[in-house]
Amino acid sequence: MNEEEKALIEEKLIECYKLKGITFEDETLYTNENGKKSFKRNMEMPILEDLYEILGDTEKTKIFKIKLIPFVKGSLKFFNNYTNIEINNKLIIADIYELGEENIQYGMYIFTELFWDRIKVDREKKKAIYLDEIWRLIGVTSNKNVASFIYKIFKTIRKYGGSAVAITQDVSDLFSLEHGTYGKSILNNSSIKTFFSLEEENIKILSEYTNLSDKEKIEIKTLKRGECLMFAGDDHILTKIEADDFEKEIII
Repeated sequence: MNEEEKALIEEKLIECYKLKGITFEDETLYTNENGKKSFKRNMEMPILEDLYEILGDTEKTKIFKIKLIPFVKGSLKFFNNYTNIEINNKLIIADIYELGEENIQYGMYIFTELFWDRIKVDREKKKAIYLDEIWRLIGVTSNKNVASFIYKIFKTIRKYGGSAVAITQDVSDLFSLEHGTYGKSILNNSSIKTFFSLEEENIKILSEYTNLSDKEKIEIKTLKRGECLMFAGDDHILTKIEADDFEKEIII
């Protein structure tokens, strides 16, 4: 979208929330029931369909109404709903694999943004976000806007008392977008990097973005299950990870 289109969408979003009684005034986000102030319930918030309905009011925004059809009336209409996530839980897992290959990037972006907002609420509270299959957000199938958002998390999350963990099975996926700009930035902003056994091609790619020694290139290729090469600051440490007895009990 160009700047004019972004402004039009913002205007319609403001209107959409205003129809629900929500403005830029913080108190409009709360209700008073029996003298008790509480945040408005999910059902009192707008959903995509509310925005969809008002986009047809002007000629300039009708095209956006058409673009929203799949998300409101079509195959992606499950996005047009109220959240059922209990955001105050200590552990929140976003299992989005059933969305399908084409839609999973939407789910990952929505949940990542949701969690990021939650992370920023309290700087004193320790928290962590784990991003499995990170290539979907910073890889070749993503785009630079999404990748920039993920990079921002890794760049600033420590300021909010948090930590971020990126997980992928293929190192090359980290560097497939914008000549590896975002993957390299995430690596540079990660205090601990853990590499399990890699194939020759991935070792070559990794050596372009890290200071792997010739000896480490051989070692990382011959690592067995549970063994890894860990980068902790300037230290490179060969590590073996073993499950504790209580972890084995949980798995069994």
